[in-house]
Amino acid sequence: MREVPELPELTDEQPGHGLARVPFQVVEVTGPSMVPTLHHGDWLLVQYGAPVRPGDVVILRHPFQQDLLVVKRAVERRTGGWWVLGDNRFAGGDSTDYGIVPEELVLARVRARYRPLTKDQRSLRGVAGWAVSALRPVSAARSASRRLRAR
Repeated sequence: MREVPELPELTDEQPGHGLARVPFQVVEVTGPSMVPTLHHGDWLLVQYGAPVRPGDVVILRHPFQQDLLVVKRAVERRTGGWWVLGDNRFAGGDSTDYGIVPEELVLARVRARYRPLTKDQRSLRGVAGWAVSALRPVSAARSASRRLRAR
């Protein structure tokens, strides 16, 4: 996943609240760890500070390399934080490797996925198929892989 910069601050003051943080940001997915839900090159609309529930796709700082941001599925809240897994069980790089992720390292919740048009979708049929699936909310119920539903 492309690195997400620090949250920018707005210059306008909110009445009674001082400066407000921008709660939404767009980030790009890199790598295969969330296939079939997310693919390399997908764009995500993420919301910082949103409550996380089991099954949500989240953005987090890697527990051992905190300058690296990753996207995973929050499977279960445990003592000390979240157990997170990638939807692609063959990709690795989740709680099975690094354990529970502390709550403060879970930064944002993914709200929607936008899949850009690819070169092989230039036909009328390809564009029609893309239009149906290009923008889709990422929710626990719709996006959970079979691996997670079987648990």
